[in-house]
Amino acid sequence: MKYLIACLGNIGVEYDETRHNIGFKIADRLAKDLEATFTTGRLAQVAEMRFKGKTLVVIKPTTYMNLSGRAVRYWLDQEKIPIENLLVVNDDIALPLGALRLRKQGADGGHNGLTDIIEKLGTNVFCRLRFGTGADFAQGHQIDFVLGKWKPSEEPIVNERADLAVEIIKSFVTQGPDRTMNQYNKK
Repeated sequence: MKYLIACLGNIGVEYDETRHNIGFKIADRLAKDLEATFTTGRLAQVAEMRFKGKTLVVIKPTTYMNLSGRAVRYWLDQEKIPIENLLVVNDDIALPLGALRLRKQGADGGHNGLTDIIEKLGTNVFCRLRFGTGADFAQGHQIDFVLGKWKPSEEPIVNERADLAVEIIKSFVTQGPDRTMNQYNKK
C-alpha cells in the first residue's frame, strides 16, 4: 500500500529553518529515520521510503508554498495513490508552538498552501498534520513571522515536536487516521 506524504515549505536557502518550512524539516527527519534520500523529481524533491510493509512517497514541493497543489496532484496521479492515503504536513499559526493536530478534512485556515491543494484536488477531504508555530507577531506582520526563523528559545521545542511528527506519520500509515488522532492529538 502506498502513501503520499506532502510536506510543505519553500525552496531556497533563505527559507531554511523558517516557521513556514516546518514541513520540509519534518520530511528531512523522516528520511533520516527511514534511511532515505531525496532526489529531484517533477515539481518536488522526492524520497521513497518503506515502513512496516508500507511505501511512503514523501515530497517537498519545489513550486513554492502557494502553488503546492500542483505537486500534490501530480504525485497522487503519478503514483496512483488514493486521496485517502494522502497526508499533508504544514505549519499553522492558529496552534500554539509545537502543538500537533491530525485532521481528516477541513478548511484551509488561511494557509495558502492548503488553499491551493484544496483547489487543485477539488476537495478539502484529505488528511493534514498541522504543526503549531504560535502567533507571536504584531498585527499586519504575519508574513514576516511565518517566513522568519525560529527563535533560539523555540528550537528545542521545535526539534522535539518534529520528532513526534515523524512518529505520527508512521502511525498514520500503519494504524490509520482515526487511531492516530486518538493517540496523538491530545499530546
